[in-house]
Amino acid sequence: MLKKVTTAAAALALTTGIASPAFAELSGTLKIFSDMSNPAPRAVMEKMAADFDAMHPDLDVELTIIDREAYKTQIRNFLSANPPDVANWYAANRMRPYISAGLFEDVSDLWEEPEIAENLASTKGAMTIDGKQWGVPYTYYQWGVYYREDIYNELGLEEPTNWDEFKSNCQAIIDSGRKCFTIGTKFLWTAGGWFDYLNMRTNGYDFHMALTNGEVAWTDDRVRETFANWRELIDMGAFIDNHQSYSWQEALPFMVNGEATAYLMGNFAVAPLRDAGLGLDQLDFYQFPSINPDVELAEDAPTDTFHIPSGAENKEAAREFLRYVVSADVQTEINNGSNLGQLPVNASASVDDDEMLNQGFAMLSSNSPGGVAQFFDRDAPAEMASIAMEGFQEFMVFPDNLDDILARLEQARGRIY
Repeated sequence: MLKKVTTAAAALALTTGIASPAFAELSGTLKIFSDMSNPAPRAVMEKMAADFDAMHPDLDVELTIIDREAYKTQIRNFLSANPPDVANWYAANRMRPYISAGLFEDVSDLWEEPEIAENLASTKGAMTIDGKQWGVPYTYYQWGVYYREDIYNELGLEEPTNWDEFKSNCQAIIDSGRKCFTIGTKFLWTAGGWFDYLNMRTNGYDFHMALTNGEVAWTDDRVRETFANWRELIDMGAFIDNHQSYSWQEALPFMVNGEATAYLMGNFAVAPLRDAGLGLDQLDFYQFPSINPDVELAEDAPTDTFHIPSGAENKEAAREFLRYVVSADVQTEINNGSNLGQLPVNASASVDDDEMLNQGFAMLSSNSPGGVAQFFDRDAPAEMASIAMEGFQEFMVFPDNLDDILARLEQARGRIY
């Protein structure tokens, strides 16, 4: 129980400037269950709980941290039997089973408050199911195209803003004896990133969400159009050979060595690329370009979240904790490089002086009106995601198998949803 460290926590809160008399008077006990079990996230979670405890003298904050993998198997049981007041989870379809079971509280009222409505607008879609909001985000990170800026400069290429420029750049790269993209599809999910972007750029965020929700047939002509765009790149020879043999990490050397010029990946790839020797003048980032000018640009930005279980006993304190977590000061602090090293969800927060994070923050805060997706294996049910990503990998190796792949995916859709 964190009340035991109130004195130290109070000093900590005062040094960060987070403590504020404007917060509501709260009492009783606030029970928080968290899956932030790795060292850096754990320290962030413990400090947030301690600071919040120090701000409310009459409130006892009890924090329970559970191993991340164990948490996934335990969450339904504890939400049903002995729920905490606040619990970690993930956005979008990963919330749906607990919303459908009536285990998460509707917190749409929080999203009507100006501080949240204005500053968290880019993540609202990820927190919305059936027209209501079911929690708040606390961190996310961008996906996009990380590329060898020095090679682009050598070839006289600019960052592409549309599909024709994207393909034209790729042809120039191939003509120089390199591959356009490295990728490792041994563990399937990396191919899911390509499908996400190609489908959202071809058909838009709403269509993509309808597809991952099982509302659209995989044999739909619009889905086929997405694969037709993908095939243009495959037929050009855009991707490294034998990518099905590599993990995402094992595919990094192709970019480091200059055999491939770009990687469609999450921001977590930046550190190993830099560690492998790519300098600031060699690595840059751009937003996946438009394909269909009639659809707005949506992004993949996997989002971690806090929720109030419907059976929570101290919902007033829980709501106040959610407000606290998403406030600009807290968002700035917990997401900085020495803590989570990711992006704050509050558009008024500050970002570490890191080129990639700053570009991602600008993109997600202001340049992505089309929505924020959570990545294919979070947006689709687990079984559907697994079957579909197997199909994506097969398509990248054997594109002539598309009809068989789509038939299998459609059969799975009929059974799973």
